[in-house]
Amino acid sequence: MSEIIGYPQITKMLLSAVDQIRENHVTLSTLDSAVGDGDHGTTILRTMEAVAKSISNNPGIGLSELFSKIGWDVMSCDGGSTGPLLGSFFTGMGDAIAKDAKEIDFQGVVAMFQSGINRLQKQSRAKVGDKTMMDAFLPAMDALKAATPEGGIHAALVAAADAALKGSEATKNFRAKFGRARNLGDRVIGHQDPGSLSVALLFKGFSQAI
Repeated sequence: MSEIIGYPQITKMLLSAVDQIRENHVTLSTLDSAVGDGDHGTTILRTMEAVAKSISNNPGIGLSELFSKIGWDVMSCDGGSTGPLLGSFFTGMGDAIAKDAKEIDFQGVVAMFQSGINRLQKQSRAKVGDKTMMDAFLPAMDALKAATPEGGIHAALVAAADAALKGSEATKNFRAKFGRARNLGDRVIGHQDPGSLSVALLFKGFSQAI
């Protein structure tokens, strides 16, 4: 029988991701102080608190509607450039889920993340190597697509989290192609991109919840 998850598991995943950002937002701002404005931890925390509030305000609703509400709430919060990007990601996740669906299987989970990243890529032209959050998102997605239903959802999310963290750590070797950091040239080499680490933390939260 195929593994199935529903509202309780999905919201547990999201809230676990919120907790990861709560625990690490100071570290993220410290990282950002080397390559940006030093406020990434504050803005990503604000966006993820919007996720938690949206879940609290919408108990037990359909999964597609849940992600739609989360996405709009994230985009509406004062989250700098992070708000629109993550808002697009969460809204896109809901696009892959049937309107009235209360549960999804393994393939549904993979499709959900792929749809989120597809929508995110309409907002961001960045790719792996550009020192952005895509350095974590895209390897995580590759890991999810390489996983098998036999291994289960948890194993797939663990693989995605590992890939996201490795992708983020690799950003230390890159020059930035976007944002304020692109003006710093070689000075950003040796510094990890905080946005990519945020994404790795989100996937760590997702994986620990299932």
